[in-house]
Amino acid sequence: MEPRVTTAPVIDLRRYGHTDLPGIRQTLLDVHAIAYFERRHEEFVQRFPWFVEQWGGREGFACVVAYADGEPIGSTYGAPGESGHEWWREYLSEEPADPSTFSVSELMLKPQWRGQSLGERLHGELLADRPEALAVLTVDTKRPRLQAMYEGWGYRKIGERQPFPDSPLYAVMLLDRKCAA
Repeated sequence: MEPRVTTAPVIDLRRYGHTDLPGIRQTLLDVHAIAYFERRHEEFVQRFPWFVEQWGGREGFACVVAYADGEPIGSTYGAPGESGHEWWREYLSEEPADPSTFSVSELMLKPQWRGQSLGERLHGELLADRPEALAVLTVDTKRPRLQAMYEGWGYRKIGERQPFPDSPLYAVMLLDRKCAA
């Protein structure tokens, strides 16, 4: 019997912007459908296409899709916050020297690709060339392991919020990119 040779798939991270949304929209929806399959019946999860349009419609929208041997396996996206309207400020007692913020809206991986540091790679690629001093994201408070993962990446919890009546209660997490660099 010959030894079985397995090769690791080639992981390719591709960057996209606002004008690319029509071409990647279905990819984002397809990855989301698999990543959130267990929660597919939740009304909030079912509104994902609306969120894609809202975020993708912003001029500074940025997205990174991970492909394994050409097959999409995960993605992350977000957009710059509107100057002077940073919703997370209410959780801070002190004004940051530079409040420019990139809001990370989504980070998702198909289940079989989790736990392999791909989320961190996607996140790093999304923020790699961003000029903003801060990054903000929210994570379901019922997911403490995810919160701990983001803390390991330099984020800190600054508060909690429930942005929609049917959304989970989220931990608001802020990353000072100048300190993390």
